[in-house]
Amino acid sequence: MNKASSRSTQTTPQRKNASMCQHQPACPSADSADREAAKPLANHPEQGWSLLCNGVLLFEDTGELLPDGQIIAPHRPLAAAQVMKAA
Repeated sequence: MNKASSRSTQTTPQRKNASMCQHQPACPSADSADREAAKPLANHPEQGWSLLCNGVLLFEDTGELLPDGQIIAPHRPLAAAQVMKAA
């Protein structure tokens, strides 16, 4: 095997800012409390997810996957039938 046939791979450093927001005013960052208010870049309701411009994957069950890999558990409000009324 000669040097011309060997392949090398180049690695690029991971992006420091995972935000893909290109509009003004900028959307909330992925680590802010209102991150779900960011605009969707890709919407796939048939698959149950949307990609927001701050890099957050938002799932139809209200769960989230943040750009750093952190998982946010679903936080759906309870249905009216499940809410217990005080007597």
